[in-house]
Amino acid sequence: MRRKEDDSSTTADNIKNMTPNFLKYTDGLMPVIVQDINTLEVLMLGFMNEAAFAKTKEEGKVTFYSRSKQRLWTKGETSNNFLLVKEILVDCDEDTILIKAEPQGPTCHTGDISCFGKANDIFSLQHLEQVIVDRKNNPSEKSYTASLFAKGINKIAQKVGEEAVEIVIEAKDDNKELFLGEAADLMFHYLVLLQAKGFSLADVTKVLEERHKK
Repeated sequence: MRRKEDDSSTTADNIKNMTPNFLKYTDGLMPVIVQDINTLEVLMLGFMNEAAFAKTKEEGKVTFYSRSKQRLWTKGETSNNFLLVKEILVDCDEDTILIKAEPQGPTCHTGDISCFGKANDIFSLQHLEQVIVDRKNNPSEKSYTASLFAKGINKIAQKVGEEAVEIVIEAKDDNKELFLGEAADLMFHYLVLLQAKGFSLADVTKVLEERHKK
């Protein structure tokens, strides 16, 4: 299993139907839709020229051509909220690109997960994970999550153990509210532990997927 920071490159298997025809546009700029690989949420729309497309494939980080800056622009180059490429698709007319990516933080400059705001925001474990990543990278004194990261891996692992014991205790009773509350606590601290170890929920899902195939 690879750690997240080592998983920024694309492979030939994940780049499908790659025949974008940039000549269809007089300015050579093709629209690019970026979608979260896990939640399938649309994160943003940008534009690429051939050079931006080549750099995206080579480095595994979504790179656009910025019309305002008049240069190539890698999303996250200042915020570190990169979009790690997982799959690239081109539509049937070869004039629109779809990139499925793993966001390394909020995509929008406003701090929202998506540039399309709350109308496109559906809660999921992946969204919760992104919030946890943000608390890790941008700690606040008021954040409980940030305080866990500050205490280190031993404390985080201890909390997971404590929550696991508590859910076992509640499982023996018939109080639905308490059981689900403990289940939520366990899931939250488990996601924090994954991030503390440098892994993501997608890494665990991949293991389960491989087991399912067998």
